[in-house]
Amino acid sequence: MKSILIKGAQLVNRGEIIPGDVLVKNGFIERIGPSIDAPADMEVRGEGKYLIPGIIDDQVHFREPGLTHKADLYTEPRAAVAGGVTSYMEMPNTKPPALTQELLQQKYDIAAGSSLANYSFFMGASNDNLEEVLKTDPRTVCGIKVFMGSSTGNMLVDDERTLEGIFSRSPMLIATHCEDEATVRSNELAYREKYGEDLPVKYHPEIRSVEACYRSSSLAVALARRYNTRLHILHISTADELKLFRNDIPLEEKRITSEVCVHHLYFNSGDYGSLGTQIKCNPAIKSAGHQAALLPALLDNRLDIIATDHAPHTWEEKQNTYFQAPSGVPLVQHSLNVMLELYHRGKISLERIVEKMCHAPATCFRIKKRGFIEEGFWADLALVDVEKEWKVKKDNVYYKCGWSPFEGHTFRGRVDSTLVSGHLAYHGGKFFEDKKGERLAFSE
Repeated sequence: MKSILIKGAQLVNRGEIIPGDVLVKNGFIERIGPSIDAPADMEVRGEGKYLIPGIIDDQVHFREPGLTHKADLYTEPRAAVAGGVTSYMEMPNTKPPALTQELLQQKYDIAAGSSLANYSFFMGASNDNLEEVLKTDPRTVCGIKVFMGSSTGNMLVDDERTLEGIFSRSPMLIATHCEDEATVRSNELAYREKYGEDLPVKYHPEIRSVEACYRSSSLAVALARRYNTRLHILHISTADELKLFRNDIPLEEKRITSEVCVHHLYFNSGDYGSLGTQIKCNPAIKSAGHQAALLPALLDNRLDIIATDHAPHTWEEKQNTYFQAPSGVPLVQHSLNVMLELYHRGKISLERIVEKMCHAPATCFRIKKRGFIEEGFWADLALVDVEKEWKVKKDNVYYKCGWSPFEGHTFRGRVDSTLVSGHLAYHGGKFFEDKKGERLAFSE
């Protein structure tokens, strides 16, 4: 592996921004200093740019196996790397779903040969696979995923005894999708009776309602408190749920943590008029009032992590009527851009972006030697020009589905280079794919 010397960048790490050089050898950060004069196979100029730890996205859907007409474990990690995302944790609702250790291992085997980014995969829970779930190795798998509300793939876990068993017996982190199924079904029935199949998409947040989110999230929290379970609630979308989370203790001491996704920070229900089913997702994008509550909760640490819930579908699938159009939005290539837009609006600092997208996922999931710019850590790094303007167009969208809700939008800030486990995987708009990413490892 080539040694790389990054010169003259502004290093964003642990709440500080300091000028410096970084020397990378054999996949790891060997030296950090104000000025490093050492031989290297390659030199990357960082003047005028910011060097951040590689982003760790703890919730993506890359659709392989079985749904590879939408996405796969080659295309989506590649798109992620172009956006500065060096590691991801992928969800089990593929086809077949990852409900056995054998099926889970098959996904790891595919990624080992195709994924440009580092990877981990959640073990899936169902109503009848508890014993298989309990075989999962916490040192090599990021966590257990429980769908407490149905979504793409129909992996709903709604049996109370099963939930009790998972929360009481699993020693691992449990990540939950929280929407109360009975509430959603009741709302859907009422709106079908009123509007039929021609329901406008603007009613999506009324069907996948605030009440549905809170009922399910509060149940998950109650179970976690009862059994002292390590719980991580994904994609919080409502102001009501924020009271479930603490901000009076450090992240590493929390037993219950939370995530917010970039689309819930960026969009609100007023955007359905222009984007329609492009932004139909579960849980739904809610009103401007709920949107406005999320960023302050992120900044005061009630919300711990920023992620994407990247969930691509084909353009043709998304053009269906409300009930037929699948839920999910492709986002992993542009998550940093969304946060840089909020930075340029004065809403969040670069230091806090790095904390929530890089440091916090590593801390929350206890990922070994990643998420920080530190000597001895894996060299997962992104060099970013925060001032460079560029327009999202078809020819620079790398998702297999070929579209983005940001098409036509001009972002300010672009990734110049991305190192994945010490390999320069993306530089100057080009990919270098002769080395694949590494499997993430975890501390118990």
